[in-house]
Amino acid sequence: MNGAMEILLVEDNASDVDLIMEAFSESKLPMDFTVASDGMEAMDLLKEKVTTRSLPDLILLDLNLPRKNGREVLREIKSHRDLKSVPVIVLTTSTAPEDIKMSYCMSANGYIKKPMGFDQYIRIAKSIEEFWLQVVNLPEKLPCC
Repeated sequence: MNGAMEILLVEDNASDVDLIMEAFSESKLPMDFTVASDGMEAMDLLKEKVTTRSLPDLILLDLNLPRKNGREVLREIKSHRDLKSVPVIVLTTSTAPEDIKMSYCMSANGYIKKPMGFDQYIRIAKSIEEFWLQVVNLPEKLPCC
């Protein structure tokens, strides 16, 4: 991978944003985070990134968001020609079986329950970094079709 990994974090809770950013700051890889605090802002940012061809490498998406919830955002991302190849990891407090099933049915690439403590956030950040940023081959930032 050339340059820093681009991650879009879609999260409305400022404390969770701080924990996630701090956990990922321990990474050995360069990462640039863009934060959207609600679903409308996330989709506006993504549509702008489509026009500038600067799509994120990975999206971390909370389900419980104001204005446009994470389910709607996931549906919109995965049905958009230019966005559907961007991996989306749902990172949320819900462990409801219907939320997990719905997320995968709408083509989420992973589903992680938010941890309770900072050490667990670090463990999750390292797991995401290792798998999504070092092991798998991500698509080029080009339209799918």
